[in-house]
Order: sequence, then C-alpha cells, then structure tokens
Amino acid sequence: MRYSFALLALLSIPATAIAGPPFITDDPVPVDLHHFETFYYTAGSSGRDGLGGASGIDFNYGAARDLHINIAVPFEYDHPRDGPAAHGIGNVELAAKYRFLHQDGSGWDAAVYPRLILQSASREVGDNRAAVFLPVWIGRAGDGWSTYGGGGCVYRQGGGATFCQGGWVVTRDVTDRLHLGAEIVHQTPEAKDGRAATALGAGLTCDLNDHYHLLAYAGPHLQNISRTARYNWYLALQTTF
Repeated sequence: MRYSFALLALLSIPATAIAGPPFITDDPVPVDLHHFETFYYTAGSSGRDGLGGASGIDFNYGAARDLHINIAVPFEYDHPRDGPAAHGIGNVELAAKYRFLHQDGSGWDAAVYPRLILQSASREVGDNRAAVFLPVWIGRAGDGWSTYGGGGCVYRQGGGATFCQGGWVVTRDVTDRLHLGAEIVHQTPEAKDGRAATALGAGLTCDLNDHYHLLAYAGPHLQNISRTARYNWYLALQTTF
C-alpha cells in the first residue's frame, strides 16, 4: 500500500520513555548515556484498499552524551482488498539522534535525528529504494506537561519524489505511571499523483515498573482519506535498562 511506507517509517522512530512513541512525531531527548531501550511493536494503517502495517523491533543505545544510535527492523505485511496478501522483512532503518540545545540553557531542547532507510529486504513489501529522513525536533517539559514537535523531509534514492512530514504533540502525566497525549500530524504527497494527509492521534504510556512500559496509539485521518488512509494504530512493549 503506497500510503503505508511513510507513516510506518515514522511510527517506528523510537525515543525516550516520556516522549516520541507511541506518537508519529518524535521528541528531541536522546537515551541517557550507556542506557538502552527496546520497543517490540506492531503498527498499521487501514484504508479503502485494505490494510498495511508492520511488527518489529526498535533498539536505542545511549552511545555518548546527548547522542543515541538506533536500529529498527520491521516485518511488514500488506493485505489489499483485491489481490493476494504479502509479507516479509521491510525497510531496515539506521539512525542517530543528537541533541544540540538544552532546555535548562535555552528554554527548549532541540535535536537532529537523521535516519537512513535501507532498500526493502523483500520484493513483496516495503519500498525498493533507499531513502534518507532528515528531521529536526524541539520540545520542553515541566510541571507534569510536555510539548514537542517538528519534522523533516524524506529523500529517495534515484531521484524519487521528496515528501515532508511535521507534527506536534502535547502530553500530560495523569499519575506517576500513566501518561496521556494528543497529536496532529501532516504529510505532503509521496508522489506526483499522490495526496496530502492530515491526521489526529491519541496515545498513552503506562509504566508497569521501572523497566517495562506499555504504549498504545490510535487516530483518524482527516484529509484525502479515500487516497491515503482512514486511521493508524500502534501498540508496543518497551523495555528500558
């Protein structure tokens, strides 16, 4: 499904326990030095032509102060309404988040998070061209609230169409272990004959203990739903050590 590539590429971007996933929009705060976290996730989109999605593993490691590295390996599926289902290893992603501004000094955190999206490992699913996603994320937090957003553009190998995506999130700590938030996100057309997409989403993070966390997200599309998607979802178990 053409619309699933960009949304799932961004849905799989991992971040810290208090921001980023389960939202499509990411935050500027990297994993702490020498700590790591893993997301075991499933995500997808539903549209007029069927279902598309992925299950996989995202791994982050705090390699240096203000820097974490990431690898994401998705097992993708495509279930069109008219045609055979397909599945396989999709577009593996390699990334590094670097925070260059701190809230305690500038009032806002800010980070760059370049991401290399490799050519799909399967001929049946994913994108058969490599791509680079170049976003900038900003945010701040305090008194139980956080807000963050930004965006960037995807540049495909071989002169493929460039498209961009941006969004903004507001979250609230309901209790010490339950965190709720809302998001708006917009994406420009993926191709010359494509359509722009705007979507809303609501997400939650539930801290089971200091090391295990449940994440969930769902939301409808508001724009061009006959050509993009009707809604997205995301569900993950996150481990932090």
